[in-house]
Amino acid sequence: MKFILQKLKIWSNFTPLLILIIKSKYMSFTLPDLTYGFNGLEPHIDARTMEIHHDLHHNGYTNNLNKALEGTDAANSSIEDILANISNHSGAVRNNGGGYYNHCMFWEVMSPNGGGEPTGALAEDITAKFGSFEAFKTEFSAAAATRFGSGWAWLIVDATGNLAVTSTANQDNPVMDIAEVKGTPILCVDVWEHAYYLKYQNRRPEYLTNFFNVINWTEVSKRFEAAK
Repeated sequence: MKFILQKLKIWSNFTPLLILIIKSKYMSFTLPDLTYGFNGLEPHIDARTMEIHHDLHHNGYTNNLNKALEGTDAANSSIEDILANISNHSGAVRNNGGGYYNHCMFWEVMSPNGGGEPTGALAEDITAKFGSFEAFKTEFSAAAATRFGSGWAWLIVDATGNLAVTSTANQDNPVMDIAEVKGTPILCVDVWEHAYYLKYQNRRPEYLTNFFNVINWTEVSKRFEAAK
């Protein structure tokens, strides 16, 4: 009996580690840190909104995605692979997987040193596709402003290698196989109210105007080159 108790005590010491190892197999996604402070995008996007948006909303999507994937064949898949086959997954994976991916990109395409206009090949393609940068801004802003309810607006590179502006509802995105307009996103803007309501209330167009003051065109250009 003493021997058995000793064995049980040894195994009990390892139990928390074993649980952690088992769980870690299915906890594929983590909340990324911001590369700038919560106040880094002020005055265009306020610090409190950034804190709530990142630490509560994005963190919630991350945790809920991991829970939805736990024990499934997709638990160790990349987020891109999951989204590209989203029609095979549950609504929880669709909503939270989209929320995870969309926000990861959103933080990266903004910068305290953002704004202005793109340069190089991206600028040339924008002019070729839309006629001018100002015409692109108008079309992109309209797509975001007229997205009813919650959702996102996107600049994508489509399957033919051309730029296109589109929008999606809720946490859907153009990577998903159920998207009406598919492609590789290179720029996005969040038009859920939690992205802007503390500062702008119902003035979504004003939020969108100021969003252009924080766009990280260097990051967008990198995504553009990778997608071509």
